[in-house]
Amino acid sequence: MDVKPQPAKFNLLALILSIGITLGVGILGSLLTVPSVRSWYPTINKPSFNPPNWIFQPVWTTLFVLIGISAYLVWQRRASIAHFPRTVAVYAIQLVLNVMWSFLFFYARNIGMASFEIVVLLIVIIINARVFYKINKVAGLLFIPYILWVSFAAVLTFSIYQLNHG
Repeated sequence: MDVKPQPAKFNLLALILSIGITLGVGILGSLLTVPSVRSWYPTINKPSFNPPNWIFQPVWTTLFVLIGISAYLVWQRRASIAHFPRTVAVYAIQLVLNVMWSFLFFYARNIGMASFEIVVLLIVIIINARVFYKINKVAGLLFIPYILWVSFAAVLTFSIYQLNHG
């Protein structure tokens, strides 16, 4: 007799914590960003495809909510994941790298290092998406908007670097 695995039981607190952690990372990044957005960022050259400043907060908020939901979906299956600590480590590394880009670009105003770092961030995000996809397809697919946005941000960062240091 085949026994089908039971779907994981919904845990509202775990979902809220998963989303809250990622939003907390976003808040940390914004604390590093906001002062420069008001002072330094308006003074540097930007490409014609640079989005208006008001778009970043809703986009990042949406992305962090999706990332948090993705983490929750993986957390639900933690008992069946052979290397759960490694899965968490990949997830944590991409979150740290996300904040690190804000630090390098806006706080340190080092656009060159930020250009390099965002490529590393994108690679780790793709690895994270793949790891999550193997555990839960939806969790992996929820990373697609994040991958697309960070890909765009990488092009934007490099373009800003070229315009200001070329």
